[in-house]
Amino acid sequence: MRALTREASATVAPIWSSGFRPFFLAASLYGPALIALWYGARIGLWPAPHAHLPLWVLHAHELLFGFAGALVCGVLLTALPSWTGAAEIGGLRLRILAALWLVGRVCVLFQDELPKLLVAVGDCSLLPVLCIFLALSARGSRKRLFAWTTVPLCAFTAANFVYYAGVISGSAGEIRLSLTLAVDALMFLFTLYAGLFVPAFTRRWLRTRGMESRPISPPIEYATAVAMLAFALTDLFQAPLLWVTLASVVAALVHTWRWTRWRGWLTFRDPILRCLHIAYLWLIVSFVLRACAGGHADWHDAAVHAFTIGAYSTLKIGLMTRVVLKHTGRPVRADRPMSIAFTMMPIAAVLRIAFAVLHGPEWLAAASASLWAAAFLIYLFRFGPSLVRASLPRPAPA
Repeated sequence: MRALTREASATVAPIWSSGFRPFFLAASLYGPALIALWYGARIGLWPAPHAHLPLWVLHAHELLFGFAGALVCGVLLTALPSWTGAAEIGGLRLRILAALWLVGRVCVLFQDELPKLLVAVGDCSLLPVLCIFLALSARGSRKRLFAWTTVPLCAFTAANFVYYAGVISGSAGEIRLSLTLAVDALMFLFTLYAGLFVPAFTRRWLRTRGMESRPISPPIEYATAVAMLAFALTDLFQAPLLWVTLASVVAALVHTWRWTRWRGWLTFRDPILRCLHIAYLWLIVSFVLRACAGGHADWHDAAVHAFTIGAYSTLKIGLMTRVVLKHTGRPVRADRPMSIAFTMMPIAAVLRIAFAVLHGPEWLAAASASLWAAAFLIYLFRFGPSLVRASLPRPAPA
């Protein structure tokens, strides 16, 4: 089946041969454009796109469901076939998914001129179709990873439906609930896939250098899942502050335990692995900030951005680099421009957190947004051509 899939993908344009190609390209284009649109409206260079919604709502929604949604599609469409033996989705089905993502972005950006129900249908169609395609492709494969993926992916899908229910009804509470659910779902997906990729890449690197590597510990993995579920439930249902604090502390401790087993600090000579491990450390920072937040909105904002910028964006730019190099036949080594981009992302997180907890000055937000966007633009200019061109031929066996 895998051989037939590769043979079929060779008959279509390279960009439609693998899921990471159109969606990594879309994310690296849309992310910086969205930041420019948001920040320009924030400082008054042009009017906000939608008068009936606060600017921060559009900013949060599109970074979650537009930008991060593209990355979710790209990673799942690439990872599940590689790790489960499922058939790879390409060709017509991949075109459909990419078209649905684009339709969603058009509907959101022009929602003032379109019926609200049409906007909701247009923007909510991608993730259910993705779930269907993934389920069909997983038939006959090792389904354990797919089963673990289903719950957070369905939660992320439901979050967008709740968002539009709030938009149509005018309920600010439902909108906030949807964004909280989306972030929690992304955190669960982050811990699931980072817990597979990062230690696997680390073990391979250590073994090639004759160093000890530890296998994944099932008790730690189950403890991580339970800690994440507990945190998500207390966060989503606005539990008493003591419960949220305890859940945050437990999550931070469990993830620290998990990370130290990987011995990732030994791999910091490799820019890509360093990027992935630093991203995971930012996840721990986000839980620590949330534990310290109490009822303070600014610290809660800092915790959210510690995850979305420091953890999620840093991990994704490192993973996107590794994927495009490996899957297009190139050596898996980050060059100087990408090493610079890897460094820019954590700095952007520090500046954004400082902006939240110090209540300005404005240049902190501007610098953070600029560094974040510039990192993905570097990725775009460095790997955009590789995403649309055919993979390099693999060397013939000796």
